[in-house]
Amino acid sequence: MIKRLNGHIVKAMLIVALIAFIVTYLGITIYYVWVEQWLYPDIDETKWQISDFVLIGIILAIGLMVASIAGWRLTKTIVEPLEAVASAARAIAEGDFTTRAPKVRSAFHEAHALVEDFNSMAERLSKAEAELKYSNSSIAHELRTPLTILRGRLQGLLDGTFEPSSDLYVRLIAHVDDLSTIVDELRTLALSSAGKLDLELDTVDLPSEVRGILESIAEELRRAGITLERYFAPAVSSADRTKIRQAVLALLENCRRYAPGSKVELHTGQTSDYAFIRIADNGPGLKDTGRERAFERFWRADESRTRALGGSGLGLSVVRGIAIAHGGEALIVDQQGPGLAIEIRLPLKQVQT
Repeated sequence: MIKRLNGHIVKAMLIVALIAFIVTYLGITIYYVWVEQWLYPDIDETKWQISDFVLIGIILAIGLMVASIAGWRLTKTIVEPLEAVASAARAIAEGDFTTRAPKVRSAFHEAHALVEDFNSMAERLSKAEAELKYSNSSIAHELRTPLTILRGRLQGLLDGTFEPSSDLYVRLIAHVDDLSTIVDELRTLALSSAGKLDLELDTVDLPSEVRGILESIAEELRRAGITLERYFAPAVSSADRTKIRQAVLALLENCRRYAPGSKVELHTGQTSDYAFIRIADNGPGLKDTGRERAFERFWRADESRTRALGGSGLGLSVVRGIAIAHGGEALIVDQQGPGLAIEIRLPLKQVQT
């Protein structure tokens, strides 16, 4: 783009110089060939008169004026989109994220590209600002509920309203665990968004890793009436074991909460481009709009993802954040029949040569 703009500027300067030369040359030629002989037929042509100098000065002035007008118009086509973008940038810097640079008439492709790219950036900033406000409100809401319950129970213990019991303490610890989970998820999302999620990369055999994760959560899945089917093909990735464990646990917890009594299939494998872990259930699934928003922070579908079920609305966002931090992706994939299938794609283990 810079090379093209430089080319346009050089071209504009050449055009201005050419216009000035043509006007001056034609003016002087016309004067000496026709005008001078008509005005001064008896004057010796070898002698310069004062009128000659005056007329040459007038011709030069006219040539420069015409060239200046042409240069001004050419410069305007370059400067106008820059001024539009600069004005919009100042408005955004002052906090108005709805501002967009107006489209301007310009012969330069770079001008149109600059305005479009700036407006695209402004649109992303506007969405990020809206998401930040929504996230702050949602964080306050998510933390307020368990904190309110904790304070009420502790106040009840202090006042003697509740009798101390093992069952009560277990419930209080469960609320503390919910708070810890939300805080950990928020920290993971924040670091992932900033590109600063620290990864301790190692060679990870995905089938073996998923088997170990299943052993740790098998009882909870059994109590939820979930039937597991395993389809483990060889898959090796360069990944952080702890983060992969966190992501897979989040997907299995998602199945436990929102698809109880369903059949859950666990797949591992790899293609020529990536290794993958896919977890699919035959539960209620998501509508098309839900599939588009499933990875948004704090989002829950109206029917299948309600606060009463205990979810924070951060699980799938965390899964995607972890996958992206590894240079991979997490996405919803199509499957036959009802339910939801989510696939984590990870980079393949690089073979040392």
